[in-house]
Amino acid sequence: MIYNRYRFLGAGVALTSVALVSACGGNSAAGGDSGTGAIKIGVVAPLSGDSASAGTDIVNAAKLAAKEINKDGGLLGGRKVELVVVDDACDAQTGTAAMQKLMSQNVVAVAGGYCSGAAIAETVITDRRNVPFIADAQTNVQITDRGLKHVFRTIGRDDKQGEFAAKYLVESLKAENVAIIHDNTAYAKGLAEAARSSLGKLGGKDVFFDAITPGAKDFTSFLTKVKSTDPQAIYFTGYFADAGLLLKQARELGIKVPIIGGDATQDATVIKTAGSASEGFATTAPLPSFISSAAGFVTAYKKEYNADAGPFAPYEYDAIKVIADAIGRAKSADSQKITDALHATKDYEGITGTINFEPNGDRKNAVYVTAVVKDSKFVPGKTLDASGAWVDAG
Repeated sequence: MIYNRYRFLGAGVALTSVALVSACGGNSAAGGDSGTGAIKIGVVAPLSGDSASAGTDIVNAAKLAAKEINKDGGLLGGRKVELVVVDDACDAQTGTAAMQKLMSQNVVAVAGGYCSGAAIAETVITDRRNVPFIADAQTNVQITDRGLKHVFRTIGRDDKQGEFAAKYLVESLKAENVAIIHDNTAYAKGLAEAARSSLGKLGGKDVFFDAITPGAKDFTSFLTKVKSTDPQAIYFTGYFADAGLLLKQARELGIKVPIIGGDATQDATVIKTAGSASEGFATTAPLPSFISSAAGFVTAYKKEYNADAGPFAPYEYDAIKVIADAIGRAKSADSQKITDALHATKDYEGITGTINFEPNGDRKNAVYVTAVVKDSKFVPGKTLDASGAWVDAG
């Protein structure tokens, strides 16, 4: 999860309607913009399954960005942005079908997603059609390390997040013997392995490394094995749907050591499920309200949806906005020209900070921060300053 403080651009802009259509099948070519009418941008998100709440948040953020663009006159001389929304259910097979549907709708770019396993499959489809895909939450390194030319991220990546988590465990929490728990998904296992590698380099070690069964209702036997290794801290890299119950049952077993989670555990559901057991739980995904440059976005989101924006909403908002910026600089809605313009992005001031892309599409200079549960809500935790010292993030 990346974190930066920059001025919010366009705060307080009134929100107007934006066209939303459902994707359907077909054989028409993708990326071949007609040059007239609405400019279609695909939005993919898990709108069913355990991660549906995160998916709804992502779609809502995309809608806010598109509404603001259209309120400001649209793109390329007044053409409106039209979002084409599909559900990938955080599943690779479903995501592949969803991408094929998006391609049939002649979208010129795609933004969104939540689960890395789905994105790894989805980006193969978009890359073959020369359609740029910007990941807003998917952090697995494979997404950008396969040589694909049309894939970008507004979020950071797991090897860097894993390194940050390992440093937090060893340097801030003073925990050298760590139990690492994942769920065998591409995201969770990749993040767990990154943290494991970094722990070793910092003089720490993983005394336990294994996967839970996602969706299980009783982790007692599993956690008993964890407890027997006498860890000084526990790092869970799975998703929020399992994190709350894992926390609750760990505390019920008498496990008192610090428990931290990856960026996919940042959700109010964790606190609701774990109750008082969530106190002190830390994640590497701060809420948008922690980011001063996102203040206008936070207010607009709350006004529009009567709900608080989740941790990945700002990264989806920025993904839509940077696509619009690329279209403007390219003076074209041709997908290849948009891709070229995205690669040439220089110091785009998003609500999550300054955006530049590495040659492989990764976001440059991602900065990480923790969020900690205090009095039943997430509050700013710790981050590293320029000198490498741990400081309060608030």
